[in-house]
This record gives sequence, structure tokens and C-alpha cells, in this order.
Amino acid sequence: MAENYNDKSWIAELESALKEESSISNGEENAFISEELRAEIWKSCLGVHTKSTYFDEIFDLPEQNILRQDCQQFVAKLGNAEEDKLSVLSDLESLLTYHRKSVSIPYTTGNGWVELLLPLIALKLPRSETYLLFEAVVSKYVPRGAAFYHLFRLVLLYHEPALCSFLDTKRITPELYASSWFQSLFAASCSLPVITLVWDLYFQQADPFFLLFLGLVIVINSREQILLLKDKPKEVIIDAIATLPCALQESDVHDLCSLAQYYSCRTPGSFRQDLERCLFDDEDCPEAAKAITQALCLPVNVSELVDNIVSPQELTSSDGFRFFLVDCRPADQYNAGHVSTAFHLDCNLMLQAGDVYKTAVQGLLSAQQQALDAGSTAGGEHLVFMGSGRLDQDQYTHMVVASFLRDSARYVSILNGGYHALHDYFGESIDMSLADHNSVACQVCLENDANTEKISLQSAVGNANGVQSPSRDIFGKIGAVVKSKSAEVKDKLLEYIVNPSGGDVERHVKPSDKIGKRYRNMAPVFSIDDEHEPQDMGWNMAEEDDSQFEVVSLSSWRDRNDIIETFECKELKMNGETYESELLVSKSHVYVLRHTGKRDCAKVIVRKPLSAIVRITRKKKYPQLITFKYGSPQGDSLNITDMDRFVIPKANDATAIISKQIFNLLKREEDGGGSQ
Repeated sequence: MAENYNDKSWIAELESALKEESSISNGEENAFISEELRAEIWKSCLGVHTKSTYFDEIFDLPEQNILRQDCQQFVAKLGNAEEDKLSVLSDLESLLTYHRKSVSIPYTTGNGWVELLLPLIALKLPRSETYLLFEAVVSKYVPRGAAFYHLFRLVLLYHEPALCSFLDTKRITPELYASSWFQSLFAASCSLPVITLVWDLYFQQADPFFLLFLGLVIVINSREQILLLKDKPKEVIIDAIATLPCALQESDVHDLCSLAQYYSCRTPGSFRQDLERCLFDDEDCPEAAKAITQALCLPVNVSELVDNIVSPQELTSSDGFRFFLVDCRPADQYNAGHVSTAFHLDCNLMLQAGDVYKTAVQGLLSAQQQALDAGSTAGGEHLVFMGSGRLDQDQYTHMVVASFLRDSARYVSILNGGYHALHDYFGESIDMSLADHNSVACQVCLENDANTEKISLQSAVGNANGVQSPSRDIFGKIGAVVKSKSAEVKDKLLEYIVNPSGGDVERHVKPSDKIGKRYRNMAPVFSIDDEHEPQDMGWNMAEEDDSQFEVVSLSSWRDRNDIIETFECKELKMNGETYESELLVSKSHVYVLRHTGKRDCAKVIVRKPLSAIVRITRKKKYPQLITFKYGSPQGDSLNITDMDRFVIPKANDATAIISKQIFNLLKREEDGGGSQ
């Protein structure tokens, strides 16, 4: 047995298996871990590497007596033999004293440290390894600050507004009943066998916010039981909710985690990127924490909204929900630019014309239901309300949202930054991304123009006084660096073309990742990027004249001598419509032939020279969703004039071939114009 234990060859297979997704959502229970493997798997999941730790065994903390007393009381509740209790007590006090000195955070009764250590001590590892596991659990999974409890309330409000309203009226905040849950990762409330199984799945999920949804399921599943306590004192209700996890049995764990996964997939995830650093990484993010504590309902970022409403329905079906955007701006602002699939609900009607407002709300709910019944891409159960993005102008928008929450409407959220943030997100492609956008009447455009004029005036005054513009000096230096590095840029471009799938590896974005500038006397240099920039969204929304497209023989075009490769694809329009099509690539052009439904008949929808392609982007979340952007240089930037979007099953192959042909075209032009 000892010989097998020392053979570590099986650990590689273990870590490989851990890279696969947890199967709790598939109804399987093989995500649970055997007793023999648990210690090694937990260490692998938590990123713990064995190293020696020196425990000085000096117990001289100011609160040492409190810590020792809490350890004694906790160990006394265990059913172990007296000899085992002494060993556990010794380990508890030694490890907690060492941790208290390491983090310089005073120990307080009920902070969860004692309870967190017990499942780790039960693994019977050397003391140093136990401490490293404890340190990893605390740093990665125990939330910091009050913002986490505000977030929990918002998620409860999103899924069960009536229950949340009941607790609000009783002035029962999550801190009062869930503090011990989250500070101890439920170890303070569940038996050792139960919490061991919960942690098996939790650590494999590697999602610190999974804790949030475990708590959500426990509360929602006890909804009727909680509401029956409406006539009881506040303290009785708090105690009843706080002790809910105590009833969990080992057989309940799989269902608990499956439901938590279900709710996680059906909750907008914008809060994750906004709050993970300040809740789990000890970073000071006062603005994010303040925003969530003051939020009326769950906030949604522009990037998540746009991803959801413009992506084909089959690509978002696995996420379990779609948004239904409600534009609450006044009519004049809505008419100056809006998302084509948004429902307009003028918030001013709420106070100015109550009956008209009620009719409009009924129309909203009816339109939402009709869109859902029809399977429209504009339909979704989850409401996102959008105001102007200006606090002084959005008071009526907040009143509209509050009225929906008061009526216990589920799945209610609000767009972070409102229309202003949406406008900034689309950037230069705003005219192609919004319906009826009118820069003369658009409030954001007018504000931007006023700011530009102010900056230009300040610059003119500075130049008149002989002061060189700082920005001009900076861009001059950048230009010199770019010219000196042009050969290096070309080499990196070639490397990317040869290995186009390299972008699939998750990594932090660096400024050096940007490719797409134009060399002097050369055609536009394209790039293949993850689609996350503001200008990467939106495309031509103009109505198509079907008669303008040339009708051709599909087989004849496939057999043309100049066609290098053909790819099946779906053409995607802004309104969500998709068309079965084929992408054809030649040495000089890219073509898209749309199937007409007739045998061997197609329409030439796209006929673009490769030199017109200035950027190719793809969704990181949906790598098969590819956008081709066409345009021309405008100074040091690119002017995007048109774009097409496709779902291409063999996206990597398609972009690799197009990349290679564009590079060959650039090389031919460079060789031909090298003397210039």
C-alpha cells in the first residue's frame, strides 16, 4: 500500500480529469470524490503545492483565551473519542493562531475560521498541508465585506421578488441569517459528511459565486415555510432561516448543487466581473461595492446585454435565458436612436398620463408574451430596463422599475449606464448598430460634440500661446515606435496567420495584442480579435432590396477555378433573422451565396475584395460567430463603413484561409511597391 501511495503517476490523470467540466448539471453523481482521492483532488482544485510551514507554538494573542475557549466548545460537540478530541483541539488552536498572526486580522467568535478548519483536519494531512488548504479556501472562496450580502438580496429579488419583499418588510437582511453560511462555506450549519460532499462539487466548479446560489436555493426551496412565519417575531424568522441548512442530508447534496447551477445559468452575470476582485481578491474597489449596495435591482452591463440580444437564439439557448429590452427614455430621445428590438415605454407617462401608462405596460407584457410564443429573437422572459444613463434624468425610469418590483415581477434588471453607456459601447459603428440614429437629435451625440468643441478651443488657445499639445507629442512618439517596429509587427502577424487558433487560449489582454493599424503605402492590415471593443458591435441595418442580388448557379460557383475553399455558414442580420448560406474564398475576393430554397440556386449577397476587409472579429463566448468589417483608413485609425456577420461551423479553418490570402495580397502589394 505504501508503495502505491508513493507512486504519483496517477496524479497527472487526476488533474487532467479535473479540467473537464463538472457533471452536476447533467444529473450524474460522479462529481463526488472517494475518500482516498479527496485530499489530492482538493489540493489540485485549490492550487495547493506542498511546502513546509514552521509553527512556533507560541500562543500569545490578545484574544488567545477567546480563541481557545471557542475551540474547546466546538471540539466538545464532536462525537470523537477523548484522545481524538485532544489532537483536534491542538491542531485547531495551533493553526488558527498561526493564521491570525499571518493575516493580522483579529479573531472574533463566529467568524467561521473554526468551522472551516474541521473538514480540512478530517483529511488527516500533515499540519502544514492542512494549513495551506485552509489558507487557500479562505483567500479564494470566503467573501469579504457587506457588498456580498447586498448582492445576495438582489439575486433573491431577481428570482423571488415576493419573498424578498416579505423579508424587507420584516427588516430581515441577509447578514442576519446567512452570515454563518457564507463565512464558513456552510460548514457551521451542515454535518461533516454533508459539507464534505458540498465542497467536493464546490471546489470542482472553481466559481466563488457558486456559494451565492447555494444559499439562494436553500432560501427559495423553503419559501412557503418562511412565508408561514409572517405573524412570528423577527428573531424567530431569522433563527428559522439560519438553521435551514442543518436539515440537509447527504442524499440532498446533488440536487442542491444542481439547482444552484440552474439558477446560476439563469442569472445575468455582469456582477461577476464587477465584484469578484473586491469580494474575493482583497482589492479595494469602493465604487463597485457602493454601486451594488445602492442598486435598485440587479444591474446588467452593456456588453452582456448586446451579447444576448444580437446573438442567434440557438447560441444562447444553453444559457437558459434571453433579455427583453425596455427603453424607458422619453419619446424624443427614443426617436433619435434605439435598439431595433427594444420595446419603448415612455417613463414620463407614469406621472403625466397614468391610464396611458397602464395601457402601455399591458402592451409591453403582451408584446413580450407574443415574442416568446413566436420564438422571436426579440423575446425573452428577463426584463432589462434602460434609461438615459444620467441620474438626474432617470428618476422616472427608477420609478417604473420600482413599480414592476412592487408587483413582484420576476427577472427585473436595469442597464448599467443606460443609453449613454450603450452609445459609448458601439462607438464609431453607432449608425449601423442602432435604428433611426440621428446625430443631430441624439442627446449623447450633442454632448460629445459640445465636449469636442470645448477641447478644440482649449487646444487652440494653448497653441496660440506657444504650448505644444501633449497628445500630439505623445502620438508623435508612438508613431516613431510603430515605424521602428514594423518588421516585428509583420512577423507576429505571420505567426498569427499560421496559428489562427492561438487566440482561443484564455489570457489577459495586453496593449501589445492590438493589430490593425495601416502601414504607409500599403493596403489595410486586418486583424482577428476577440470581439469585445465598442466598435466591434453592430452592422448595417438598412432594409434589403431583394431584387438587387444576382441569382447564380450554386454548383457553377463552387466549381470556379478561382475559388480556393467553400464553407457552410448562416448569415445573421441585426433583427435576428438567419439565412442558410455559403462562404466562398478566392485569392482576391470573398463571396457569400445565400440559398434560395430552389435547387442549385443562390443569390450573391456579399462580393467584397479582400483588400476591403480591415478587421475580422469573433465572439470569445461564441467562437463560431464571425464578423467581417470593411472600410478604409482615416488618418491613424480605420473608418468602418460596412460589416457582415456569420455563424461558421468551421470558423477556425475559414479565418485561417482568409487570413492567409489577405497576407499574400499584402505581400504582393508590398513587393510591387517596395521602391516607393
